[in-house]
Amino acid sequence: MIAAAEEERFCRVKYWAGFPVEAIRFCLSRAGVTPYELDHVGISRDPSANLHKKLLFALRRRASLHLIRQRLASMAEVRDARKELCAQLGVDPRGLRAQFHNVEHHRAHMASAFFVSPFQEAALLSVDGFGDFVSTMVGVGRGNRIEVLDAVNYPHSLGIFYTAVTQWLGFPKFGDEGKVQGLAAYGKPKYVEDLRRIVRLKPNGRFDLALDFFVHWAEGVDMTWEGASPQLGIIYSQKFLEKFGPARRPGGELTPHYTNMAASLQRCLEESEFHIVRHLRRRTGLKALCMAGGVALNSTFNGKVLPRTDFEDIYIQPAAGDAGTALGVAYYIYHQILDKPRAFVMNDASTGPCFRNGAVESALRQNNLAYRTYDLEKIPGRVAQLLAEGKIVGWFQGGMEWGPRALGNRSILADPRRATMKAVLNARIKHREPFRPFAPSVLAESTGEFFDQTYPDPFMLKVYNVLEHRRAEIPAVTHVDGTGRLQTVAREHNPLYWQLIREFQGITGVPVVLNTSFNENEPIVCRPEEAVECFLRTRMDALAIGEYLVEKEE
Repeated sequence: MIAAAEEERFCRVKYWAGFPVEAIRFCLSRAGVTPYELDHVGISRDPSANLHKKLLFALRRRASLHLIRQRLASMAEVRDARKELCAQLGVDPRGLRAQFHNVEHHRAHMASAFFVSPFQEAALLSVDGFGDFVSTMVGVGRGNRIEVLDAVNYPHSLGIFYTAVTQWLGFPKFGDEGKVQGLAAYGKPKYVEDLRRIVRLKPNGRFDLALDFFVHWAEGVDMTWEGASPQLGIIYSQKFLEKFGPARRPGGELTPHYTNMAASLQRCLEESEFHIVRHLRRRTGLKALCMAGGVALNSTFNGKVLPRTDFEDIYIQPAAGDAGTALGVAYYIYHQILDKPRAFVMNDASTGPCFRNGAVESALRQNNLAYRTYDLEKIPGRVAQLLAEGKIVGWFQGGMEWGPRALGNRSILADPRRATMKAVLNARIKHREPFRPFAPSVLAESTGEFFDQTYPDPFMLKVYNVLEHRRAEIPAVTHVDGTGRLQTVAREHNPLYWQLIREFQGITGVPVVLNTSFNENEPIVCRPEEAVECFLRTRMDALAIGEYLVEKEE
């Protein structure tokens, strides 16, 4: 893989969902090719997939004319991908030789995980809201082939279920599901029995929803996104309100009623996923599991898979949500269609833009910032010293990460030993809800000294328990329930970031740093100019950007 990046990092609108023209330009530029040299283009939508099921559903439900028109318009957009690509890039269609491929949404998800995994064979699971009329798909990957075993069709969806309750909890924005995952630790699962009547587990790893608690099946999902972040209409129904009471107002008080619902929601989701995963293990007999889809970003569940199932290995690529289907269609075409052999494992997410010293120095000078220049190998030692002194440091190095997590290239770092650091970060920089935890980055070889599992997680997609006798040592990254969504840092995959944590360990005895994304209510920074702007408008103490270090005066 040569390059991968999300459009939101270029246009600076979080979750932006229009045509990804700047991301395409970046990938072509990094590869050194023009659009006319492309042989294949993939789209992770196939309007013809499950077409008979879509039609039957519309006829049985007497779908509204508005819903049918919405579906037809969406299908037309997907079919016009060639035309749109040429228009956006200023390309003459007559000179474009590329063959266009429509890959079914969940096949793209499964391909995105398996084809870049270290496994030659694995069980595959894709779970999200829905795509191409499917919400859940299971399969098997062997060599350069994936095979679909089963699927759960729309309108039954664990992603829809989780989003609906997230909305009821007062978090209506696209992507807010991660907040509820953090909130769940503050409640008790008092409503699990009620939710089990809404998500009903069936034989052979299947499930369905009690649809009268939702409106999406009758009215469709009211979703707009062109030129902006996606906006979702309300998914829960009046019956949900009658059962559980009024929805929380966004920003309103988080009473026990709502925190207990968050805990119940998380518990119910985990039970449903374990139901699928355990059946998949029995059916395939395979020891490795690859997961993808938006629900595969639920790190609390992910961290429980190995201890609580018979799977021995697990792989989730860093952009497990819909953005990662771009990765999936590329490898689906390469392996499944073109029959090319596998030769790549994704251990590193730094596939985005990186910048030379000249670009960095220019951004610093434009803002009249005084800076010191270091040999690059000396930067980690100085930053480690600043962190040990309680300073908050912006860390901008190498290629931008692919996926929603900052993994040591576009990060804000702090000392995990200070119990007040979470509140300090929120007050000075992040301005997040106080119930949301911050993440620990730990030296891979030291993981077992602080956590109850040692299985590597370089992409920060699993939650492990912090060992009880270690929690007082790293309180700023230990959640209220004694867990941490960790990132294991291996020397061979990110040597500079590994060195920084090692230097911090040398000073403090603790091989862990607090790592949060380099942003402030915006997409993670991409360019040096954005890093400098974020540094200046927040109360960070220092900025380590390439070979340059800026320290604010006290």
